[in-house]
Amino acid sequence: MDIAGISGARLKAFIEKIERLEEEKTAIASDIRDVFAEAKATGFDTKVMRQLLKLRKMKMEEVEEQETLLDIYKSAIGMVPNQ
Repeated sequence: MDIAGISGARLKAFIEKIERLEEEKTAIASDIRDVFAEAKATGFDTKVMRQLLKLRKMKMEEVEEQETLLDIYKSAIGMVPNQ
């Protein structure tokens, strides 16, 4: 049924497709949690793994820039590594 120029059937199809994708997203998120739990159980630090995942999504230049800024900020607040 069309109301005010809106195709009800088409709108419903979009809504149902989004609902299916949301269900898939929930299932995938659960799978990811399971993998992190498995990694943790074998001794890996999941916080560090998450940082690695974040870094791998970035361009190398961005990673280097962030590492440089982090070093500068650490120095600025006195977090200099012991030598």
